[in-house]
Amino acid sequence: MRGRGVVIAAPRSGAGKTTATLALLAALARRDLRVHAAKAGPDYIDPAFHAAATGNASANLDSWAMSPDLLDTLATEAASTADLLVIEGVMGLFDGLVGPPGRRGATADLAARFRLPVVLVLDVNAQAQSAAPVAQGFAAHDPAVRIAGVVLNKVASDRHRAMVADAMQAVNIPVLGAIPREGRLALPERHLGLVQAGEHADLDARLSALADLAERHIDLDAVIKLASPLAVAATSHAPALAPPGQRIALASDTAFTFIYPHLVEGWRRVGAEIVPFSPLADQAPPDGCDSCWLPGGYPELHAGALAAANRFRAGLERFAETRPVHGECGGYMVLGQYIEDANSVRHAMTGLLGHATSFAQRRLHLGYRAARLSVDSSIGPEGALIRGHEFHYASIVAAGDDASLADLFDGDGRPLGPSGGRRGRVTGSFFHAIAQERGA
Repeated sequence: MRGRGVVIAAPRSGAGKTTATLALLAALARRDLRVHAAKAGPDYIDPAFHAAATGNASANLDSWAMSPDLLDTLATEAASTADLLVIEGVMGLFDGLVGPPGRRGATADLAARFRLPVVLVLDVNAQAQSAAPVAQGFAAHDPAVRIAGVVLNKVASDRHRAMVADAMQAVNIPVLGAIPREGRLALPERHLGLVQAGEHADLDARLSALADLAERHIDLDAVIKLASPLAVAATSHAPALAPPGQRIALASDTAFTFIYPHLVEGWRRVGAEIVPFSPLADQAPPDGCDSCWLPGGYPELHAGALAAANRFRAGLERFAETRPVHGECGGYMVLGQYIEDANSVRHAMTGLLGHATSFAQRRLHLGYRAARLSVDSSIGPEGALIRGHEFHYASIVAAGDDASLADLFDGDGRPLGPSGGRRGRVTGSFFHAIAQERGA
């Protein structure tokens, strides 16, 4: 059964994909199946819940930011040691950029590329028989994407379920489950999505309740049976980004959690060593390392503690005198002069770059990005095109006078102007890197 998979998708965001996926993962793991998960698109938070539910790392699979070779490699690695690979979709099944087939960032790109069946999660709240033509339209939209069945979410009663199921039977779409309205199982959210998995003291209990939910309301045997082998071409083991050093000091705590596993594993595969340290514990980057990486996360929620972390700040300043330091998103905020928190209180940061940021003056920045690097840096050589994304609410309230790191473009190729900053060996940007575009 190894190397088989299924995609969990929905017509839109908010339909219950994550709840259904976690319930399914937890229930399958309870059966002692070796389950791996993956998340379509750029997402740091959901994969941590996948890992907690299965006991195995969860990969990101992004058809816009990643090359077909990289997609095949990551999917093959995830599936080859698993009894079942479950890919959670992003937004609606066919939602993505306007672009070449297979490179739009849509969940459907993955289903078509790997020829995996799709289980469509339908929110049937305030709807009954009308759910059937919705599912039928999705099933007919793209011959390369196979809708293998539906899971109904927010079912009000047995009668409600029967009405929807009868309509589905008329259009030959199997109903694989029906999840009742159970708000107590909802996971709490904040400004970048779900509250992170590691911050739930009762996460095991929540996952156990979700497994119970799936065992009662989803036909697990039917889901396992419909899973199909992944169709993949030859794979490559080249890292998505070249490692920024041989020994990489990686900030790792609740303020710095957002780094993609495929980057870290790609660095390790070519011989780099990852050395974690905690700024919140007032630890400096270890002297034995030859580069430092500050990932994204939630520094705005820990700004006071970071401002008081004198050993971290002094140690990072000494490190930057002789070795490269790079900050992404939250890490970029920490490299600046100060962070203004939600209460408009300013907290001094490391001051290694000249900008300052505010979480009080919030504005959503969201979307795919391509960065043409203006200089050799930790994320690539001068002139390289790096694909990734932005997702943050913080605003720059003081630009400083640093030179820019890159020229930025949106997912459709429209120029957004210079981005980020560089000063000496220090670089940073709100841009999250996913992969270098080879040959670009």
